[in-house]
Amino acid sequence: MTSKISQQEINDILWKACDTFRGTIDATEYKDYILTMLFVKYISDVWQDHYDEYKKHFGDDEERIHRRMERERFVLPEEGSFYYLYDNREAANVGELINIGLEKIEMANKTKLANVFRNIDFNSEPRLGSTRQRNRILKHLLEDFGDPRLNLRPSRIGNLDVIGSAYEYLIGRFAADAGKKAGEFYTPPEVSLLLAKVLDPQPGERICDPAAGSGSLLLKCAGQVRSAHKSNDYSLYGQEAISGTWALCMMNMFLHNENSTRIEWGDTLLEPKLIENDKLMRFEVVVANPPFSLDKWGADKAGEEAKRFNRWHRGIAPKSKGDYAFISHMVETTTQGTGRVGVVVPHGVLFRGGAEGKIRQAFIEENLLDAVIGLPQNLFFGTGIPAAILIFRRDRDERTEVLFIDASREFESSKNQNRIREDVEVAKIVETYRSRHSVEKYSYLASREEIRENDYNLNIPRYVDTFEEEEEVDIVAVQERIVGIEKELAEVREQMAVYLKELGL
Repeated sequence: MTSKISQQEINDILWKACDTFRGTIDATEYKDYILTMLFVKYISDVWQDHYDEYKKHFGDDEERIHRRMERERFVLPEEGSFYYLYDNREAANVGELINIGLEKIEMANKTKLANVFRNIDFNSEPRLGSTRQRNRILKHLLEDFGDPRLNLRPSRIGNLDVIGSAYEYLIGRFAADAGKKAGEFYTPPEVSLLLAKVLDPQPGERICDPAAGSGSLLLKCAGQVRSAHKSNDYSLYGQEAISGTWALCMMNMFLHNENSTRIEWGDTLLEPKLIENDKLMRFEVVVANPPFSLDKWGADKAGEEAKRFNRWHRGIAPKSKGDYAFISHMVETTTQGTGRVGVVVPHGVLFRGGAEGKIRQAFIEENLLDAVIGLPQNLFFGTGIPAAILIFRRDRDERTEVLFIDASREFESSKNQNRIREDVEVAKIVETYRSRHSVEKYSYLASREEIRENDYNLNIPRYVDTFEEEEEVDIVAVQERIVGIEKELAEVREQMAVYLKELGL
């Protein structure tokens, strides 16, 4: 019997498999090969596990086993099985065989995986090199994933979300390696968790991320419904502009067993795909970590587009900064009376003037802005700048105050990356948001009148005073210390001169 394996062991084996590609292609590209192979390995192990269970029950009755296997949540053609590919790892056309296997997996699972592998090519000479080099790389890759310890059968790993966690682990490591480009597909899990807890999706609600990335925000929101409300009654929606990242999101949803999903590929601002009866779909919860200050987001087409969806009736965001284009889209896709929005933004969104100032003023006067939460710097891969979270709600009724929270100074530092801990910093932010109390040097509940007096500037230091009075300096004591140091230095120099003279220098 194969022994159990820990999450850390799985993570270590997978990260080591990345050595196959290091020095050959960039991390932003080889992540596609590693994550795709992880996907194939996992569904192959699940498929084999279920087959063996039916084999125990039905013996050699292959027809009954086949009928049962057809009812599984996915179908695995023989040519798409990891073990078929592993057995052919020495083949001269191994890259082509992997491509064929992926195509067959797609065809057998059209409703869930259509086009997911369209941009991954295991037979690519430009990316993987000559035939000899490519075959060597792919042989090593298959052998790494063929490690007996990497047996991902449910009967071995139990009900734990080991594979989902491994997937998130790899995406996080790739984000760290990818640096600046990481924001295209990754939101730190603690930030995703914070948004999920603050917005607190309820059973039966529809949750959307219009800049879905790899899907981490949606998955954390789904987890909040399950853990806080003991319910699986929710549905996930999203749209992602980058095709490769959209594929990651689709595989991520599949691996986390999220079946009630609709993730579209395309540009949310220029071509929204989540449409119902030729109108924007509405959601109870909308979350996103959109690209910061996106340049050339489509402002030149905004007037033409407004005739159809009227998302930017409060004003059109500057062509070089798409932050308020995303925010306006998100607010317009919320349900009346119940909709909530949580969006990660750069601090410039809080105070920049011009068109952005007018849009910000409109949101405040419409009583939609609920909270501004300042986060620590260096939380996000690829940028050290601090970010903030804006919370909008359509259920504020008579409540008109805006809560400001300055959580920028509370974090755990690890190497070059900061993080906020679930049971410490995240818990404090959530408790403060729910209680809506002013806490000295941490939070402040501002009236709309105060915000008007500040000309609708939402810069957090205007509302939360974090000034720490410096300890009074004893000038006399400092001067005495300086005199003492100078005396010691003179003595050392005299002694050094003696030593040098003795040495004839």
